[in-house]
Amino acid sequence: MFIGEIAVTLNCNSLVLKSQHKTLSIITLILAGEAIFLLPFILMRVFRPIIREALVITDLEIGKAQAFYGITAMVSYVFGGFLADKWEPRKLISISLIFTSLGGVYMTQMPSFQGLQILYGFWGVSTILLFWAALIKATRLWGNADNQGLSFGLLDGGRGAFAALIATFGALIPSLIFPEDSTTVTLEDKTKTLQYIIGFKTSVVLMVAFLVWKVLPDADIKPSNAKESSFRLHYSEILNIVIKPKVFFHAIIIVCAYSTYKVTDVYATYAKDVWDYSIEEASKFGVIIQWIRPFAAISIGWLADKFVTSKAVLICFVLILLGYVLLGFGALENVSILFSVLTFFLMAIGIYAMRGLYFALIEEAKTPLLITGTVIGIISFLGYTPDIFMSLISGYILGESPTIEDYQALFKVVMFFPLIGVFATMVFRSLVKD
Repeated sequence: MFIGEIAVTLNCNSLVLKSQHKTLSIITLILAGEAIFLLPFILMRVFRPIIREALVITDLEIGKAQAFYGITAMVSYVFGGFLADKWEPRKLISISLIFTSLGGVYMTQMPSFQGLQILYGFWGVSTILLFWAALIKATRLWGNADNQGLSFGLLDGGRGAFAALIATFGALIPSLIFPEDSTTVTLEDKTKTLQYIIGFKTSVVLMVAFLVWKVLPDADIKPSNAKESSFRLHYSEILNIVIKPKVFFHAIIIVCAYSTYKVTDVYATYAKDVWDYSIEEASKFGVIIQWIRPFAAISIGWLADKFVTSKAVLICFVLILLGYVLLGFGALENVSILFSVLTFFLMAIGIYAMRGLYFALIEEAKTPLLITGTVIGIISFLGYTPDIFMSLISGYILGESPTIEDYQALFKVVMFFPLIGVFATMVFRSLVKD
């Protein structure tokens, strides 16, 4: 009897340790998943007003620099997918974070426009080639077939919470450096502030790299049953899988969802240019938008598991489309700013919920586990093409001194993406039912 009680106790302790280890693993993946993009994306999304003035660049020049990221990232997605199926994610993710942080060190030197273009081209490789497919595959393996919405919702929601927390601390830096009278802020003040913000984010990326190396074990991302372990596909069979129409429409869904996400880069500048917010107020608005992300991604991801993921994607596209129609056609132009703010919040809910859902569609499409990385690479190669053209489109339409009419023109163009997304999702749903 005594021995039996000891055995039960040891078994319970083992289950607790396993549960704690699983929790620590997803937390590590979450931190890594957002730390990698703190410098190339979150920095620009939240602090674009300061960056424009400190680096003396326009939205169009920012778009051109970010287009270099999209070009190098596209190639990296494909090769990164193969690497994720061959190499250990712990090593791939750690090395990727370290290289990305080196770019942050370079950016503190306040590079020229040409230097910024080279930097974004470098980041397109450092953040994708060794990283992206490995992260998505590890997340899919962390969950199971019945909770992919929650798994990816936790990933993106957790990433959003981490990004918002870092952005919140970063937003405090201007108030510590800027003089009380905002009209006396000099270029030197802005440059110094931006250097502190970049340095802070670079340090975070390095710390997360160390955490991944120490915490994320290889065992968490390997197939756990004999059937999956013995499963092998020839290249011809892999090709037959990746050229299926459902894979193509999955990629179109991501193109449309990611295009709307890229426009969140201008939310903070919209507050400054249209609502006449100060740089500090506009940055804080950008931070508030960031805080919507964790709540939207996790809650909608959880709900999607209760119903069907693609249904939730469809609802999100409709919500985003409604917001861009209202803003694009000036329906809120002569009413209280509060209604415009609420519209941005509703669009952010749809956009951020979508980010927690669109890779959960991999399970709905019944993709074989051992080629998850390869399929992710193919889907991402097409799905993340907005990294090339969306910043350019925004830059060309907004110009150097954007007015409300310029923003309305941008929103009218962008509204076609959720519209196409609705169609693509309906087709995807019909294909996976066959």
